[in-house]
Amino acid sequence: MKFDFALLLTILTLLSGFIWLVDSLFFAKSRKLMQKEGEEIADPILVDYAKSLFPVLFGVLALRSFIAEPFRIPSGSMEPNLMVGDFILVNKYNYGIRLPVLNTKVIEIGTPKRGDVVVFRYPGMPGVVDDPSKGVDYIKRVIGLPGDEITVVDNRVSINGVQVEYAPTLDYQLIENLPGKPHIMQEIPNGNVTKNGTWKVPDGHYFMMGDNRNNSSDGREWGFVPEENLVGRAMFIWLNCQSMLKACKDGFDYSRIGDTIE
Repeated sequence: MKFDFALLLTILTLLSGFIWLVDSLFFAKSRKLMQKEGEEIADPILVDYAKSLFPVLFGVLALRSFIAEPFRIPSGSMEPNLMVGDFILVNKYNYGIRLPVLNTKVIEIGTPKRGDVVVFRYPGMPGVVDDPSKGVDYIKRVIGLPGDEITVVDNRVSINGVQVEYAPTLDYQLIENLPGKPHIMQEIPNGNVTKNGTWKVPDGHYFMMGDNRNNSSDGREWGFVPEENLVGRAMFIWLNCQSMLKACKDGFDYSRIGDTIE
């Protein structure tokens, strides 16, 4: 079961604000009157904690709900551009302002562009009622926009009948020249079997693929991502500690800090 930090943060913010508000309306005045009469009366410890924590919790909630949210890369599906252990910052306002927890869009700002690297809530495998990963945050690249027809044959993408241009670079890597967003993709031999096919992207949906084409569970397997599942656009890497996660053998990889995500 996924731990919902946004829900916990929202509950704590509302609870601390409620305690502070109730105390201010009904109890704080009586304590002040007693203090004027010479009695030393401190705020109850619960109220004291609420008054201290509410501004901090509210600030964090507003920041991660409407501005930016941290995200850790959990798998190698976006290699070589994003590595396991990368901590990235996700822009939360490019695709519209959404309410925390509910993820309901309240202010329209923009929509994903082809080639954007996007964090979204995994929609689940079609036909699987109790997919345990449904709702978990995934990160992939936008390949197909609403209305597009996407064809994939041996990892080569065609968009609306026009094949994307590819150019070799390093071993097992190619430059995929998506219109307006060229980037490196990776093909490791002996990876997972890739799925060929053609997909027509419905209105209000997006077709996503990982950059590590032979080792990515993406739209080729589970279809389309609805617009309401979008979390935000990946901006840059602010930390990498893959080796730290493996018993701190080699420390941090400082070379990746500050890299923008293209």
